[in-house]
Amino acid sequence: MRQIQTLRLTLGEIRDCDFDDMMSVLKNDIVAATYRIPDLDTREAELELFKYLRDISQREDRYLFGIFLDGKLIGLINDCEINDECIEMGYALHPDYHNQGYTTEAFSAVIKSLLSKGFSEIIAGAFEDNIASIRVMEKCGMKRTKMTSDTEYRGKTHKCVYYSIKK
Repeated sequence: MRQIQTLRLTLGEIRDCDFDDMMSVLKNDIVAATYRIPDLDTREAELELFKYLRDISQREDRYLFGIFLDGKLIGLINDCEINDECIEMGYALHPDYHNQGYTTEAFSAVIKSLLSKGFSEIIAGAFEDNIASIRVMEKCGMKRTKMTSDTEYRGKTHKCVYYSIKK
């Protein structure tokens, strides 16, 4: 079982008992506005996505961690794309736990772990107006790159900006 321990958090595999907490994160309107997920309008869609994320969190060739505070799942960090020695990561945290440093603490630990596993560059992106996520990347030592993209999400075009940290 892969696990990363920080001062206040445990990052680890998603368990079957985490379903309700995961849905609380993913179905939250604030999270859904910036963390790109499919619509979860049926119980079947919820179960399918949950099983997919749970299974990925248990694979050795992928990097998806539940973020746990005192045993409760409050968010997740996941790989978006892996290319040779470069990996793009994303993250989401339930808004009840925003502005307490949890995302920065968790993402910093994951960056350190990924660099120690041989990745030479970690990339993360955010919608240009998602200032909180941009601050997390900056606090984790990431620098803004020249890369940008436009993406359609939930009926709106968003400009994405990207940050990077290199070994």
